[in-house]
Amino acid sequence: MGKKSRVKTQKSGTGATAAVSPKEMMNLISELLQKCSSAAPSPGKEWEEYVQIRALVEKIRKKQKGMSVSFEGTREDFFSELMTWGAECGASCDCFEISNFADEGYGLKAARDIKAEELFLWIPRKMLMTVESAKDSVLGPLYSQDRILQAMGNVTLALHLLCERSNPSSPWLPYIKTLPADYDTPLYFEEEEVRHLLATQAIQDVLSQYKNTARQYAYFYKVIQTHPNASKLPLKDAFTFDDYRWAVSSVMTRQNQIPTADGSRVTLALIPLWDMCNHTNGLITTGYNLEDDRCECVALKDYKEGEQIYIFYGTRSNAEFVIHNGFFFEDNAHDRVKIKLGVSKSERLYAMKAEVLARAGIPASSIFALHCSEPPISAQLLAFLRVFCMTEEELRDYLVGDHAINKIFTLGNTEFPVSWENEIKLWTFLETRAALLLKTYKTSSEEDRSMLEKPDLSLHSRIAIKLRLAEKEILERAVSCCRAKRLHFQKQLDEGAPLPLYEESDIALLENADAKLPIILRKLEEEDESGVLFLKSLTCLSVFKRAFFKIPIRRRKGTRPLSFHSSFHLQGEKKKGFI
Repeated sequence: MGKKSRVKTQKSGTGATAAVSPKEMMNLISELLQKCSSAAPSPGKEWEEYVQIRALVEKIRKKQKGMSVSFEGTREDFFSELMTWGAECGASCDCFEISNFADEGYGLKAARDIKAEELFLWIPRKMLMTVESAKDSVLGPLYSQDRILQAMGNVTLALHLLCERSNPSSPWLPYIKTLPADYDTPLYFEEEEVRHLLATQAIQDVLSQYKNTARQYAYFYKVIQTHPNASKLPLKDAFTFDDYRWAVSSVMTRQNQIPTADGSRVTLALIPLWDMCNHTNGLITTGYNLEDDRCECVALKDYKEGEQIYIFYGTRSNAEFVIHNGFFFEDNAHDRVKIKLGVSKSERLYAMKAEVLARAGIPASSIFALHCSEPPISAQLLAFLRVFCMTEEELRDYLVGDHAINKIFTLGNTEFPVSWENEIKLWTFLETRAALLLKTYKTSSEEDRSMLEKPDLSLHSRIAIKLRLAEKEILERAVSCCRAKRLHFQKQLDEGAPLPLYEESDIALLENADAKLPIILRKLEEEDESGVLFLKSLTCLSVFKRAFFKIPIRRRKGTRPLSFHSSFHLQGEKKKGFI
C-alpha cells in the first residue's frame, strides 16, 4: 500500500544464525517481558521507560541478526504472480495493474477507463487471510489454548501471517511475497526520529504501541518455546523481534473487518490486491457481498486509463495515519486535534450542568476535537461549551423552563445562542485553551517549516515534523476563529442586538440538515461518513488486556444482503492499533 510502506530489496536465504545460546536469549526475553509488564511509569517518565525498553529490544535484535525468513528479489518481482493467483481464485484483475507512483509508492493503476460507482474490484473469501483461516492452520492448536489469541484476533492474524510466510507450500505465498520488507510506522522509527513527536498528541500512543509490541513479542516468544501446542509451529526455530514488528505493521496497515461466512459476526482479514489501493478524501466505496462471498469495491470517481485508483480509508486524523499507517496525508479534510474537557465535580453547578448534558446525550467529561475545517468545532462540542458556560438561571431554563425538553435540541445549533454573554464566555474559554495547548510545543511553526526545508532530513523525521506542524496549524486556526467569534458576539451584545428566540415550530429546522440534527441522536465526534466503512486499522489493546470491539453491522431494512448495494458495510474502531 503505497505511502504506508517503502520498498526494500529482501535478502535471500534464512541468514546465518546469530551466536547466542537459548538460555541467554530466554534471559533477555524474560527481562524484556518483565520491563514491559511493570506498572505504568509516573507522569513525565514515559520517555525514560521507552528508552530503556528500546535498549533491551536493540540488544535482542543485535543477537538475532540474520535469523529472519526472507525472499529473494523485490516486491515488484512477485506482482505478476500475485495477479495470476488472483485471477485463478476468481478475483477481478482486468481493470487495473499494480504500478509505482513515486512518493506514494505502489498502488493500483486503471488499465482502462472506469466510471464512478462502477464495480471494478472483487476479492473472494478464499484469498483472504482471516482469524478463521488461522484457526484451521498450524496455529490452530495454540489458538485453542491461548486466551490472548482468542481475545485478540489481530495478534492471531500477525502470527498467522508469520507462520504462512515460513511455509513453502502456503497458498498465500503469492500475496505474502508482495508485502513490503519494512514499513514507516513508528515501530520503525529511530529514537531521534521518535523524539520529534514529543509534545504532539501522537506521542503517548506511539510509546504505548512500542511497549506493547515488545511485550507481545516477549510473551509469544516464551509461549512458542515452551507451550506443547506450539511445538509444530515453524516459528519455533526463528522468531525474531524484527519478524513480529513486520507482522504487526503488515496487519496494522492492512487489516480490515469482514463478516464471517454465515454473516453472524465479524472477523479480521487481510485482503490481497484491494489493500494495494492508496488513500484520498472521499466516501467509503467498499462493502462485503455475502451472497457471492466476496469483498467488493466500486470506483470513487471516474478514472481514465493510466490514472491511479484511490479509496477512502475513513475519517482519520493525521495522527492516526502516522501511528497506524505510517504516512502523513497532506490534504486531510478530516484532520483534527484532541481536546479533553470536563465539568469539575467540585463546581457548585455540577449537578445541573451534568443533567443538561445527560439530556443531550453528552457526558460531563469527554475528549472532543478541534477540526481543521471552519468552524473548528462540532455541534457536540458547541453544545458542551454552552452548558459548561451557563449561569444558574440559564441552566434552570434548560431544565424546567418553557419547552425545556425541546430546547435541548438547540444546544448544538449555531442559530440559537443561549445568550450573547454565554457565547462570549465559551469562545473566550476555547480560545484560551487552544492557546495553552500551543504553548506545550517546544518548537514554533516557523521553526518546523524551516526544518522541513532541510534536504538531508530523514523520511521518518519529515513525517513526524509534518504531524507536529499540522497540529499547531489547527490550533492556530482555532485561536483565530475563536477570537473572531468572541469579538462578533461582543459586538452583538454592545449593540443590543435581539437574541434569536427559540419557538417550538423551529424544531423542524433541526431535522432538515445533517449539521442541525438533534445532538442526542448523534455520537460524540461524528461517525465516519455514511457510518459504514472498512477502516485501514488494527484494533488491538495491550497483550494482557481483553480487546472489546464496537463494530456496528449495518444492514438495509428488508431482506438479507444480496448485492453490493444491500451488502454488509462494516465499521471498525476508529483508531486503535497495537497500542
